[in-house]
Amino acid sequence: MVLTVAMVHGLNVLGAQAPQANAQIPNLAGFWDGTNRARPVNSETVPWGKDNYPVLNERGLAYQKVFDEAISPKYDCQPSTPPALEYDPYSMEVVQMKDRVIFRYEKDDQVRTVWLDGRKPTVHDIGIQGFSVGRYEGDALLVDTDHYLFDITGFDDYTGVPSSPLKKVHERYWREGTELKMTITVEDEMFLRKPASYTTRWLPQRPGYKLDVWDCDPETARAPVKMMPPKYK
Repeated sequence: MVLTVAMVHGLNVLGAQAPQANAQIPNLAGFWDGTNRARPVNSETVPWGKDNYPVLNERGLAYQKVFDEAISPKYDCQPSTPPALEYDPYSMEVVQMKDRVIFRYEKDDQVRTVWLDGRKPTVHDIGIQGFSVGRYEGDALLVDTDHYLFDITGFDDYTGVPSSPLKKVHERYWREGTELKMTITVEDEMFLRKPASYTTRWLPQRPGYKLDVWDCDPETARAPVKMMPPKYK
């Protein structure tokens, strides 16, 4: 992780300058605040409310019904994944380069690379964050991600909805004044009857801000499970 972070920071200056080389590329670079200063904190009804709650098929409903909080992978330091990762109440850094855009998340120390050079995924690109390709269109960055692993909380750990390797995530990022905004749409025919989406925003972080290190400790992460009433015996 130290090497990865150092490499990303080493490229940050170039990333911040990249949008200025082409006036048609929106400047999304910087540190962005996704805490409750920018939006309501996620919960069982946020960002998925009555107007956009995912429509589950029978398989999805069955998984949701039997979901047991104690088996949530987050209690074993498994990172969050889209579409939940983007709404978690933490800050992130966006670095724009000629051939890629890098998203660094304070939550779970996650780093996502969005490739802009047209490369294709291989079997080695299957993972918890999938494989992302992107392109600029007008004033926005469009990101498409697939090649995910099965994840028992891969949709949202608050709702108990999983995601499958068929999951596809589409993100659109754009600026409105000083705000960074995003609409995210999720497809997963294994569990969803139709795509589900939400829109959110980030605010600029204070000057000089640096992301905190998450550094998940397995013993500490697992501790809350001991306090939970058992659902199954």
